[in-house]
Amino acid sequence: MITWACFSKEELFNAIKSCNNSLTPRLDRLSWRYLKEIVKDKEYTKRLIDIANTCIDLGYWPSHFKISSMLIISKPNKTSYNLSKSLQPIMLLNTTGKLFEKVIGERIQFFLISNDSIHSCQLGRLKHILLYTSPPVRETTSPW
Repeated sequence: MITWACFSKEELFNAIKSCNNSLTPRLDRLSWRYLKEIVKDKEYTKRLIDIANTCIDLGYWPSHFKISSMLIISKPNKTSYNLSKSLQPIMLLNTTGKLFEKVIGERIQFFLISNDSIHSCQLGRLKHILLYTSPPVRETTSPW
């Protein structure tokens, strides 16, 4: 059985610092730049971590995080914009939910690589894994 450690402030900050400030605000109209500013407030950061931990503890992903909107952008220098290959769809999700997904993705990636669950030939474009002081996901008993 795999247990999930609580989200940490460091994980949240590491995930958010890699986000591009110039990206389009998401459905909640919250830009990464603004989110980076408001997480400087310790109380807001604590509440954000509480929300993430509660989602994990309950095994529930709020519907607000699942709602998306598609934005269609024309690719530059195309001869005809009547063809679908001349367009690029962009999905906009909730910024806070996207932040939580980044942390969860990093944890899953860390767990898989540290447990040799991914063959070295499959690593491809995976990011470098941050070394945690204690692993965020711990295996207590093997399900295999």
